[in-house]
Amino acid sequence: MGGFFGAVSKDDCVFDLFFGVDYHSHLGTRRAGMAVYDRETGFDKAIHNIENAPFRTKFTKESNSMHGQMGIGCISDFEAQPILVRSHHGTFAVATVGKINNIDKLVDDIIKNNTHFFEMHNGEINQTELVAALINQKENFIDGIRYAQESVEGSISILALTPKGIYAARDMLGRTPISIGEKEDGYCASFESFAYLNLGYKNYKELGPGEVVFIDENGVKTLIQPGKKMRICTFLWIYYGYPSACYEGISVEEMRYKCGKALAKRDNVHPDVVAGVPDSGIAHAIGYSNETGIPYSRPFIKYTPTWPRSFMPPNQTKRNLIAKMKLIPIPDLIKDKSLLLIDDSIVRGTQLRETTEYLFESGAKEVHIRPACPPLFYGCKYLNFSRSTSDMDLITRRVITELEGREPDDELIKEYVDPDSEKYQNMIDVICKQLHFTSLRYHRLDDMISAVGIDKDKLCTYCWDGQE
Repeated sequence: MGGFFGAVSKDDCVFDLFFGVDYHSHLGTRRAGMAVYDRETGFDKAIHNIENAPFRTKFTKESNSMHGQMGIGCISDFEAQPILVRSHHGTFAVATVGKINNIDKLVDDIIKNNTHFFEMHNGEINQTELVAALINQKENFIDGIRYAQESVEGSISILALTPKGIYAARDMLGRTPISIGEKEDGYCASFESFAYLNLGYKNYKELGPGEVVFIDENGVKTLIQPGKKMRICTFLWIYYGYPSACYEGISVEEMRYKCGKALAKRDNVHPDVVAGVPDSGIAHAIGYSNETGIPYSRPFIKYTPTWPRSFMPPNQTKRNLIAKMKLIPIPDLIKDKSLLLIDDSIVRGTQLRETTEYLFESGAKEVHIRPACPPLFYGCKYLNFSRSTSDMDLITRRVITELEGREPDDELIKEYVDPDSEKYQNMIDVICKQLHFTSLRYHRLDDMISAVGIDKDKLCTYCWDGQE
Protein backbone atom coordinates (compact mmCIF):
# COMPACT_ATOMS: atom_id res chain seq x y z
CA MET A 1 0.00 0.00 0.00
CA GLY A 2 1.09 3.62 0.26
CA GLY A 3 -0.13 7.17 0.69
CA PHE A 4 0.80 10.64 -0.52
CA PHE A 5 0.37 14.30 0.33
CA GLY A 6 0.98 17.51 -1.58
CA ALA A 7 0.80 21.19 -0.60
CA VAL A 8 0.95 24.59 -2.30
CA SER A 9 1.26 27.84 -0.41
CA LYS A 10 1.87 31.53 -0.89
CA ASP A 11 4.66 31.05 1.63
CA ASP A 12 6.84 28.06 2.53
CA CYS A 13 4.91 24.75 2.52
CA VAL A 14 7.51 22.36 3.99
CA PHE A 15 6.07 22.31 7.52
CA ASP A 16 2.68 21.23 6.17
CA LEU A 17 4.28 18.77 3.76
CA PHE A 18 6.40 17.13 6.46
CA PHE A 19 3.51 16.52 8.85
CA GLY A 20 1.01 15.77 6.09
CA VAL A 21 3.19 12.93 4.80
CA ASP A 22 3.91 11.76 8.36
CA TYR A 23 0.15 11.32 8.92
CA HIS A 24 0.27 8.60 6.22
CA SER A 25 2.77 6.44 8.10
CA HIS A 26 0.12 3.77 8.82
CA LEU A 27 0.04 3.00 5.09
CA GLY A 28 3.63 1.87 4.68
CA THR A 29 6.99 1.39 6.36
CA ARG A 30 9.59 0.76 3.65
CA ARG A 31 10.30 3.93 1.62
CA ALA A 32 9.41 7.59 1.96
CA GLY A 33 10.29 10.80 0.19
CA MET A 34 9.62 14.50 -0.27
CA ALA A 35 10.13 16.76 -3.29
CA VAL A 36 9.71 20.55 -3.18
CA TYR A 37 9.89 23.45 -5.61
CA ASP A 38 11.10 26.91 -4.64
CA ARG A 39 10.60 29.79 -7.05
CA GLU A 40 14.14 31.00 -6.46
CA THR A 41 16.18 27.80 -6.05
CA GLY A 42 14.17 25.25 -8.02
CA PHE A 43 13.63 21.58 -7.14
CA ASP A 44 14.92 19.68 -4.13
CA LYS A 45 14.24 16.04 -3.25
CA ALA A 46 15.02 13.48 -0.55
CA ILE A 47 14.20 9.76 -0.23
CA HIS A 48 14.97 7.54 2.77
CA ASN A 49 14.52 3.93 3.82
CA ILE A 50 12.13 3.94 6.80
CA GLU A 51 12.13 0.21 7.60
CA ASN A 52 14.03 0.73 10.86
CA ALA A 53 12.98 4.26 11.79
CA PRO A 54 9.76 6.25 11.33
CA PHE A 55 9.29 8.93 8.68
CA ARG A 56 9.50 11.78 11.16
CA THR A 57 12.88 10.64 12.46
CA LYS A 58 14.40 10.12 9.01
CA PHE A 59 13.18 13.45 7.59
CA THR A 60 13.81 15.80 10.53
CA LYS A 61 16.85 17.27 8.77
CA GLU A 62 14.94 17.87 5.54
CA SER A 63 12.06 19.48 7.42
CA ASN A 64 14.50 22.24 8.41
CA SER A 65 16.71 22.42 5.32
CA MET A 66 14.17 22.11 2.50
CA HIS A 67 12.30 25.19 1.31
CA GLY A 68 9.62 25.71 -1.28
CA GLN A 69 6.15 27.02 -1.97
CA MET A 70 5.03 23.67 -3.43
CA GLY A 71 5.81 20.07 -2.59
CA ILE A 72 4.70 16.45 -2.70
CA GLY A 73 5.63 13.51 -0.47
CA CYS A 74 4.93 9.81 -0.24
CA ILE A 75 4.99 6.82 2.09
CA SER A 76 5.47 3.62 0.10
CA ASP A 77 5.78 -0.11 0.71
CA PHE A 78 7.60 -0.73 -2.53
CA GLU A 79 8.86 2.07 -4.82
CA ALA A 80 11.37 4.73 -3.85
CA GLN A 81 9.49 7.95 -4.60
CA PRO A 82 8.76 10.76 -5.42
CA ILE A 83 11.04 10.62 -8.44
CA LEU A 84 12.36 13.74 -10.17
CA VAL A 85 12.59 13.63 -13.98
CA ARG A 86 13.44 15.91 -16.88
CA SER A 87 11.38 15.53 -20.04
CA HIS A 88 9.99 17.50 -22.97
CA HIS A 89 7.36 18.69 -20.48
CA GLY A 90 10.17 20.19 -18.42
CA THR A 91 11.33 19.02 -15.00
CA PHE A 92 8.71 17.54 -12.66
CA ALA A 93 8.40 15.24 -9.65
CA VAL A 94 5.82 12.47 -9.40
CA ALA A 95 4.44 10.13 -6.73
CA THR A 96 1.91 7.34 -7.19
CA VAL A 97 -0.36 4.99 -5.24
CA GLY A 98 -1.66 1.80 -6.81
CA LYS A 99 -0.56 -1.33 -8.63
CA ILE A 100 0.35 -1.81 -12.29
CA ASN A 101 -0.20 -5.35 -13.54
CA ASN A 102 0.98 -4.82 -17.14
CA ILE A 103 4.36 -3.25 -16.39
CA ASP A 104 6.30 -5.54 -18.75
CA LYS A 105 4.07 -4.74 -21.74
CA LEU A 106 4.12 -0.99 -21.10
CA VAL A 107 7.90 -0.96 -20.69
CA ASP A 108 8.38 -3.01 -23.88
CA ASP A 109 6.13 -0.62 -25.83
CA ILE A 110 8.03 2.45 -24.61
CA ILE A 111 11.46 0.95 -25.30
CA LYS A 112 10.31 -0.24 -28.74
CA ASN A 113 9.08 3.19 -29.78
CA ASN A 114 11.43 5.51 -27.91
CA THR A 115 14.99 5.78 -26.66
CA HIS A 116 14.35 5.19 -22.98
CA PHE A 117 16.12 3.33 -20.21
CA PHE A 118 14.52 2.06 -16.99
CA GLU A 119 16.52 1.65 -13.80
CA MET A 120 16.13 -1.78 -12.21
CA HIS A 121 15.97 -2.27 -8.43
CA ASN A 122 16.00 -5.83 -7.09
CA GLY A 123 14.98 -7.01 -10.53
CA GLU A 124 11.92 -4.74 -10.71
CA ILE A 125 11.12 -1.46 -12.44
CA ASN A 126 9.93 1.43 -10.31
CA GLN A 127 6.27 1.83 -11.28
CA THR A 128 6.42 5.57 -10.57
CA GLU A 129 9.23 5.93 -13.11
CA LEU A 130 7.04 4.06 -15.59
CA VAL A 131 4.18 6.49 -14.93
CA ALA A 132 6.52 9.42 -15.59
CA ALA A 133 7.58 7.79 -18.86
CA LEU A 134 3.93 7.28 -19.86
CA ILE A 135 3.14 10.94 -19.14
CA ASN A 136 6.06 11.85 -21.40
CA GLN A 137 4.51 9.97 -24.35
CA LYS A 138 2.03 12.78 -25.03
CA GLU A 139 2.49 16.35 -26.19
CA ASN A 140 1.00 18.01 -23.12
CA PHE A 141 0.90 17.17 -19.44
CA ILE A 142 -2.86 16.68 -19.14
CA ASP A 143 -3.02 14.26 -22.07
CA GLY A 144 0.01 12.49 -20.60
CA ILE A 145 -1.66 11.94 -17.24
CA ARG A 146 -4.83 10.61 -18.84
CA TYR A 147 -2.79 8.37 -21.14
CA ALA A 148 -0.95 6.95 -18.13
CA GLN A 149 -4.19 6.25 -16.28
CA GLU A 150 -5.85 4.63 -19.29
CA SER A 151 -2.79 2.51 -20.10
CA VAL A 152 -2.53 0.93 -16.67
CA GLU A 153 -4.14 -2.42 -15.91
CA GLY A 154 -4.74 -2.23 -12.17
CA SER A 155 -5.00 1.23 -10.65
CA ILE A 156 -2.88 4.34 -10.36
CA SER A 157 -3.42 7.66 -8.56
CA ILE A 158 -0.92 10.42 -9.23
CA LEU A 159 0.53 13.57 -7.69
CA ALA A 160 2.82 15.49 -10.06
CA LEU A 161 4.78 18.58 -8.98
CA THR A 162 5.73 21.12 -11.65
CA PRO A 163 7.12 24.68 -11.41
CA LYS A 164 3.59 25.98 -11.97
CA GLY A 165 1.68 23.81 -9.51
CA ILE A 166 0.54 20.30 -8.57
CA TYR A 167 -1.52 17.94 -10.72
CA ALA A 168 -3.65 15.48 -8.71
CA ALA A 169 -5.28 12.56 -10.52
CA ARG A 170 -7.44 9.93 -8.87
CA ASP A 171 -7.32 6.46 -10.46
CA MET A 172 -9.89 5.75 -13.14
CA LEU A 173 -12.29 3.77 -10.93
CA GLY A 174 -11.55 5.63 -7.70
CA ARG A 175 -10.14 2.59 -5.92
CA THR A 176 -8.08 4.94 -3.75
CA PRO A 177 -9.14 8.39 -2.50
CA ILE A 178 -7.78 11.90 -3.00
CA SER A 179 -9.12 14.74 -0.87
CA ILE A 180 -8.42 18.44 -1.32
CA GLY A 181 -8.04 20.76 1.66
CA GLU A 182 -7.95 24.56 1.72
CA LYS A 183 -6.83 27.30 4.08
CA GLU A 184 -6.16 31.01 3.78
CA ASP A 185 -2.71 30.76 2.19
CA GLY A 186 -2.94 27.58 0.18
CA TYR A 187 -4.28 24.14 -0.69
CA CYS A 188 -3.30 20.51 -0.23
CA ALA A 189 -4.06 17.14 -1.82
CA SER A 190 -4.06 14.05 0.37
CA PHE A 191 -4.81 10.33 0.37
CA GLU A 192 -6.14 10.72 3.93
CA SER A 193 -8.43 13.68 4.56
CA PHE A 194 -7.69 13.70 8.30
CA ALA A 195 -4.00 14.34 7.51
CA TYR A 196 -4.59 18.04 6.94
CA LEU A 197 -7.21 18.89 9.55
CA ASN A 198 -4.72 19.60 12.35
CA LEU A 199 -2.65 21.67 9.93
CA GLY A 200 -5.40 24.27 9.62
CA TYR A 201 -7.01 23.07 6.38
CA LYS A 202 -10.73 22.58 5.87
CA ASN A 203 -12.32 20.06 3.53
CA TYR A 204 -12.62 21.49 0.03
CA LYS A 205 -13.66 18.47 -2.06
CA GLU A 206 -13.03 14.80 -2.75
CA LEU A 207 -11.93 13.98 -6.27
CA GLY A 208 -14.22 11.67 -8.20
CA PRO A 209 -13.07 8.57 -10.11
CA GLY A 210 -10.58 9.55 -12.80
CA GLU A 211 -10.82 13.24 -11.97
CA VAL A 212 -7.73 15.36 -12.64
CA VAL A 213 -7.20 18.77 -11.04
CA PHE A 214 -4.49 21.42 -11.09
CA ILE A 215 -3.64 23.12 -7.80
CA ASP A 216 -1.68 26.31 -7.19
CA GLU A 217 -1.73 28.90 -4.42
CA ASN A 218 -4.70 30.63 -6.03
CA GLY A 219 -7.11 27.73 -6.35
CA VAL A 220 -8.10 24.31 -7.67
CA LYS A 221 -9.10 23.81 -11.29
CA THR A 222 -10.71 20.65 -12.64
CA LEU A 223 -9.00 19.63 -15.89
CA ILE A 224 -10.78 16.31 -16.46
CA GLN A 225 -14.23 15.71 -15.05
CA PRO A 226 -14.85 12.63 -12.88
CA GLY A 227 -16.28 9.47 -14.35
CA LYS A 228 -19.55 7.94 -13.20
CA LYS A 229 -18.25 4.43 -12.43
CA MET A 230 -16.52 3.85 -9.09
CA ARG A 231 -14.97 0.82 -7.39
CA ILE A 232 -13.44 2.16 -4.17
CA CYS A 233 -11.55 -0.43 -2.12
CA THR A 234 -13.73 -1.78 0.71
CA PHE A 235 -10.60 -2.77 2.64
CA LEU A 236 -9.97 0.90 3.29
CA TRP A 237 -12.72 0.72 5.91
CA ILE A 238 -11.99 -2.79 7.16
CA TYR A 239 -8.23 -2.53 7.56
CA TYR A 240 -6.10 0.09 5.81
CA GLY A 241 -7.85 3.24 6.97
CA TYR A 242 -6.81 4.96 10.16
CA PRO A 243 -9.73 5.17 12.66
CA SER A 244 -10.09 8.93 12.04
CA ALA A 245 -10.21 8.45 8.25
CA CYS A 246 -13.31 9.07 6.14
CA TYR A 247 -13.90 7.96 2.56
CA GLU A 248 -16.83 9.00 0.39
CA GLY A 249 -18.36 10.55 3.50
CA ILE A 250 -18.22 7.25 5.45
CA SER A 251 -16.26 7.17 8.73
CA VAL A 252 -13.85 4.27 9.19
CA GLU A 253 -14.42 4.05 12.94
CA GLU A 254 -18.21 4.14 12.64
CA MET A 255 -18.19 1.54 9.86
CA ARG A 256 -16.14 -0.80 12.06
CA TYR A 257 -18.61 -0.39 14.94
CA LYS A 258 -21.38 -1.39 12.52
CA CYS A 259 -19.37 -4.41 11.38
CA GLY A 260 -19.00 -5.61 14.94
CA LYS A 261 -22.68 -5.04 15.59
CA ALA A 262 -23.65 -7.10 12.51
CA LEU A 263 -21.29 -9.91 13.54
CA ALA A 264 -22.92 -10.00 16.97
CA LYS A 265 -26.44 -10.19 15.57
CA ARG A 266 -25.65 -13.42 13.71
CA ASP A 267 -23.66 -15.06 16.52
CA ASN A 268 -24.75 -17.69 19.03
CA VAL A 269 -21.79 -18.02 21.41
CA HIS A 270 -21.59 -16.52 24.90
CA PRO A 271 -17.95 -15.71 25.74
CA ASP A 272 -16.81 -14.04 28.93
CA VAL A 273 -15.19 -11.13 27.09
CA VAL A 274 -14.81 -9.67 23.60
CA ALA A 275 -11.43 -8.47 22.37
CA GLY A 276 -9.96 -7.03 19.18
CA VAL A 277 -6.57 -7.79 17.65
CA PRO A 278 -4.71 -4.46 17.79
CA ASP A 279 -5.14 -2.16 16.04
CA SER A 280 -7.69 -2.63 13.26
CA GLY A 281 -9.77 -5.23 15.14
CA ILE A 282 -10.46 -3.01 18.16
CA ALA A 283 -13.35 -0.93 16.82
CA HIS A 284 -15.06 -4.04 15.44
CA ALA A 285 -14.79 -5.64 18.89
CA ILE A 286 -16.25 -2.56 20.59
CA GLY A 287 -19.21 -2.68 18.20
CA TYR A 288 -19.73 -6.36 19.00
CA SER A 289 -19.50 -5.68 22.74
CA ASN A 290 -21.92 -2.75 22.60
CA GLU A 291 -24.48 -4.84 20.73
CA THR A 292 -24.32 -7.89 23.02
CA GLY A 293 -23.50 -6.34 26.38
CA ILE A 294 -20.58 -8.77 26.72
CA PRO A 295 -17.68 -6.89 28.34
CA TYR A 296 -14.93 -5.56 26.11
CA SER A 297 -11.43 -6.37 27.31
CA ARG A 298 -7.80 -6.07 26.21
CA PRO A 299 -6.18 -9.44 27.01
CA PHE A 300 -3.03 -8.39 25.21
CA ILE A 301 -1.51 -5.02 24.44
CA LYS A 302 0.38 -4.05 21.32
CA TYR A 303 3.82 -2.66 22.10
CA THR A 304 3.69 0.35 19.77
CA PRO A 305 6.74 2.49 20.67
CA THR A 306 9.14 0.63 18.38
CA TRP A 307 7.54 -2.27 16.48
CA PRO A 308 6.62 -1.63 12.83
CA ARG A 309 3.53 -3.11 11.22
CA SER A 310 3.92 -6.87 11.07
CA PHE A 311 3.27 -7.52 7.39
CA MET A 312 5.89 -5.08 6.12
CA PRO A 313 9.18 -7.04 6.39
CA PRO A 314 9.82 -8.91 3.11
CA ASN A 315 10.42 -12.24 4.83
CA GLN A 316 7.23 -14.02 5.93
CA THR A 317 8.95 -15.74 8.87
CA LYS A 318 10.08 -12.37 10.21
CA ARG A 319 6.58 -10.94 9.74
CA ASN A 320 5.15 -13.76 11.83
CA LEU A 321 7.80 -13.33 14.51
CA ILE A 322 7.23 -9.57 14.78
CA ALA A 323 3.47 -10.06 14.93
CA LYS A 324 3.94 -12.36 17.92
CA MET A 325 6.62 -10.33 19.68
CA LYS A 326 4.73 -7.05 19.66
CA LEU A 327 1.64 -8.46 21.43
CA ILE A 328 2.14 -8.58 25.20
CA PRO A 329 -0.37 -10.78 27.08
CA ILE A 330 -2.07 -9.81 30.32
CA PRO A 331 -2.46 -13.20 32.04
CA ASP A 332 -5.01 -12.00 34.60
CA LEU A 333 -7.40 -11.12 31.75
CA ILE A 334 -6.82 -14.40 29.90
CA LYS A 335 -6.60 -17.24 32.40
CA ASP A 336 -9.74 -19.40 32.58
CA LYS A 337 -11.62 -17.01 30.29
CA SER A 338 -13.71 -17.74 27.22
CA LEU A 339 -12.55 -15.12 24.71
CA LEU A 340 -14.13 -13.92 21.47
CA LEU A 341 -11.43 -12.35 19.32
CA ILE A 342 -12.06 -10.13 16.30
CA ASP A 343 -9.36 -9.55 13.69
CA ASP A 344 -9.71 -7.56 10.48
CA SER A 345 -9.13 -10.58 8.22
CA ILE A 346 -7.50 -13.97 7.76
CA VAL A 347 -5.05 -14.12 4.85
CA ARG A 348 -2.61 -17.02 5.26
CA GLY A 349 -3.81 -17.80 8.77
CA THR A 350 -0.34 -18.13 10.27
CA GLN A 351 -0.38 -15.05 12.48
CA LEU A 352 -3.86 -15.58 13.88
CA ARG A 353 -3.13 -19.24 14.61
CA GLU A 354 -0.04 -18.22 16.59
CA THR A 355 -2.00 -15.51 18.40
CA THR A 356 -4.66 -18.08 19.36
CA GLU A 357 -2.05 -20.57 20.56
CA TYR A 358 -0.49 -17.73 22.53
CA LEU A 359 -3.81 -17.15 24.31
CA PHE A 360 -4.26 -20.85 25.10
CA GLU A 361 -0.71 -21.00 26.44
CA SER A 362 -1.59 -18.04 28.66
CA GLY A 363 -4.51 -19.96 30.18
CA ALA A 364 -7.50 -19.13 27.93
CA LYS A 365 -10.37 -21.64 28.19
CA GLU A 366 -11.85 -20.91 24.73
CA VAL A 367 -10.87 -18.69 21.78
CA HIS A 368 -13.66 -17.90 19.33
CA ILE A 369 -12.47 -16.11 16.17
CA ARG A 370 -14.60 -13.62 14.24
CA PRO A 371 -12.89 -12.03 11.20
CA ALA A 372 -14.36 -8.63 10.33
CA CYS A 373 -14.59 -9.47 6.63
CA PRO A 374 -15.54 -12.52 4.54
CA PRO A 375 -13.03 -15.20 3.50
CA LEU A 376 -10.40 -13.98 1.02
CA PHE A 377 -10.43 -15.99 -2.20
CA TYR A 378 -8.39 -13.74 -4.52
CA GLY A 379 -5.16 -11.79 -4.11
CA CYS A 380 -5.65 -8.06 -4.68
CA LYS A 381 -4.92 -6.87 -8.23
CA TYR A 382 -5.25 -3.20 -7.46
CA LEU A 383 -3.65 -2.09 -4.17
CA ASN A 384 -1.22 -4.85 -3.21
CA PHE A 385 -3.31 -6.06 -0.28
CA SER A 386 -2.51 -9.74 0.44
CA ARG A 387 0.34 -9.41 -2.07
CA SER A 388 1.91 -12.81 -2.57
CA THR A 389 3.56 -14.93 -5.21
CA SER A 390 0.42 -17.03 -5.62
CA ASP A 391 -3.26 -17.03 -4.69
CA MET A 392 -2.51 -20.44 -3.21
CA ASP A 393 -0.93 -18.61 -0.27
CA LEU A 394 -4.49 -17.82 0.84
CA ILE A 395 -5.76 -20.32 3.39
CA THR A 396 -9.12 -20.60 1.61
CA ARG A 397 -7.44 -21.75 -1.59
CA ARG A 398 -5.35 -24.32 0.22
CA VAL A 399 -8.33 -25.74 2.09
CA ILE A 400 -10.50 -25.94 -1.05
CA THR A 401 -7.66 -27.79 -2.77
CA GLU A 402 -7.59 -30.29 0.11
CA LEU A 403 -11.36 -30.74 0.00
CA GLU A 404 -11.63 -31.03 -3.80
CA GLY A 405 -8.31 -32.70 -4.62
CA ARG A 406 -7.37 -29.98 -7.14
CA GLU A 407 -6.52 -26.32 -7.28
CA PRO A 408 -9.76 -24.33 -7.54
CA ASP A 409 -10.71 -22.38 -10.65
CA ASP A 410 -13.18 -19.49 -10.66
CA GLU A 411 -16.19 -21.73 -11.20
CA LEU A 412 -15.30 -23.91 -8.23
CA ILE A 413 -14.59 -20.92 -6.00
CA LYS A 414 -18.07 -19.55 -6.71
CA GLU A 415 -19.48 -22.63 -4.98
CA TYR A 416 -17.57 -21.70 -1.81
CA VAL A 417 -18.33 -17.96 -1.79
CA ASP A 418 -21.99 -18.40 -0.79
CA PRO A 419 -22.11 -18.29 3.06
CA ASP A 420 -25.32 -20.33 3.06
CA SER A 421 -23.85 -23.23 1.09
CA GLU A 422 -22.71 -26.58 2.47
CA LYS A 423 -19.31 -26.21 0.78
CA TYR A 424 -18.73 -22.86 2.46
CA GLN A 425 -19.45 -24.37 5.87
CA ASN A 426 -17.19 -27.35 5.18
CA MET A 427 -14.37 -24.94 4.30
CA ILE A 428 -14.93 -22.92 7.49
CA ASP A 429 -14.91 -26.08 9.61
CA VAL A 430 -11.55 -27.16 8.16
CA ILE A 431 -10.00 -23.70 8.62
CA CYS A 432 -11.23 -23.63 12.21
CA LYS A 433 -9.69 -27.02 12.92
CA GLN A 434 -6.38 -26.27 11.19
CA LEU A 435 -5.92 -22.97 13.02
CA HIS A 436 -6.93 -24.44 16.41
CA PHE A 437 -9.86 -22.08 17.05
CA THR A 438 -12.71 -23.02 19.38
CA SER A 439 -15.13 -21.69 16.76
CA LEU A 440 -14.95 -19.60 13.59
CA ARG A 441 -17.54 -17.36 11.98
CA TYR A 442 -16.64 -14.91 9.21
CA HIS A 443 -18.42 -11.65 8.50
CA ARG A 444 -20.89 -11.98 5.63
CA LEU A 445 -20.31 -9.91 2.49
CA ASP A 446 -23.84 -8.53 2.46
CA ASP A 447 -23.58 -7.46 6.11
CA MET A 448 -20.20 -5.84 5.50
CA ILE A 449 -21.51 -3.86 2.53
CA SER A 450 -24.47 -2.71 4.63
CA ALA A 451 -22.04 -1.50 7.29
CA VAL A 452 -20.24 0.64 4.69
CA GLY A 453 -23.52 2.11 3.50
CA ILE A 454 -22.51 2.50 -0.17
CA ASP A 455 -24.08 0.64 -3.09
CA LYS A 456 -22.18 -2.56 -3.88
CA ASP A 457 -21.64 -1.49 -7.50
CA LYS A 458 -19.49 1.39 -6.20
CA LEU A 459 -17.31 -0.87 -4.02
CA CYS A 460 -14.45 -3.15 -5.00
CA THR A 461 -15.11 -6.59 -3.49
CA TYR A 462 -12.80 -8.52 -5.81
CA CYS A 463 -10.74 -10.24 -3.09
CA TRP A 464 -13.92 -11.80 -1.62
CA ASP A 465 -16.07 -12.64 -4.64
CA GLY A 466 -13.86 -12.16 -7.72
CA GLN A 467 -16.13 -9.45 -9.13
CA GLU A 468 -14.14 -6.65 -10.79
